[in-house]
Amino acid sequence: MTGIDYSAPGPMTDLGTVSRAALDGLPDDPLAICALAHRLVIQPADAGQLDLPPGRFAENQLRPAASLIRALLALDPAPLVTGRPPERRVVGTCRHFAVLTVALLRHQGVAARARCGFATYFQPGLALDHWVVEFRRGSGPWRRADPEAMGLHALPQLPDPTDLEPGRFLTGGEAWTAFREGRMDGDRFGVIHTENFGPAEIRGNAVRDLAALNRVETLPWDEWGRMDASYQGRTGPDYDRLIDRIAATCAADDPAALAALHKSEDLEVPPALTT
Repeated sequence: MTGIDYSAPGPMTDLGTVSRAALDGLPDDPLAICALAHRLVIQPADAGQLDLPPGRFAENQLRPAASLIRALLALDPAPLVTGRPPERRVVGTCRHFAVLTVALLRHQGVAARARCGFATYFQPGLALDHWVVEFRRGSGPWRRADPEAMGLHALPQLPDPTDLEPGRFLTGGEAWTAFREGRMDGDRFGVIHTENFGPAEIRGNAVRDLAALNRVETLPWDEWGRMDASYQGRTGPDYDRLIDRIAATCAADDPAALAALHKSEDLEVPPALTT
């Protein structure tokens, strides 16, 4: 494999089984597609304020975008461009906002990819577990946007969620490099409303970001390889050197190197997480 076609779907973004009527009227403008997600997905915390059946909260375990869309259509058969009121949106995390957006962008022939890392704009002083989207036209530069934040207000640290400035969002590899070079405190990185903070959280998102760059967008809590051992504090310098390699390879953004690294060591996402 010498390249990764980001305008083509991967296992999580293939919409071949989705009703064509559901996709009617999708805009051609990538930013207009990014703006759809906040009217289609609702965070579990926000959904908890609604009178939803308890079983609805399992929707955040759905991996493929096609499954997310089928859940949406079961609640409301209208095309996705119409959006939904909060009670008829699929319950999902930032990852679901990103993956659904990437699937719709790829369906429209736009090169797009999800990125796993940390946002610095939700809570001052912290870098919180988050997923965003990158897209580009032709051979132009990648543009980062946050589909979830496009539906939020009162984020003074994020002037423009449609074009994230450097440092607003750090991929797992970027966060790891900043930590290893002593530019950022590793204990600032973690998952909001939990005790899960520290370098292990950065390692985990670096591995997930490598997978996402290979068009395999896992759930935020999926673990494979040595990830669990890292979270348990049972890995050492050799694993940190592997994360160094992941960070450098993701930063270089060479498709062949990204594919080769994903296939090496214990980094490839196992079939159980892709089907």
